[in-house]
Amino acid sequence: MSNNNAEHLAKSFVVSRKNFLFSNTPKGADSSELSMSIVETAKINKIDPFEYIHI
Repeated sequence: MSNNNAEHLAKSFVVSRKNFLFSNTPKGADSSELSMSIVETAKINKIDPFEYIHI
């Protein structure tokens, strides 16, 4: 058994963690988290994130 997929998915959030420190308000942090969740969901479903958000 391997958890490589879970670790790979979590890596993007870990890399962005320092960026979340610069969110000025809790709403800004929530917005950042929501947009990252949408992008990661699109990636998992093999959809181009730009096209998914642009539609």
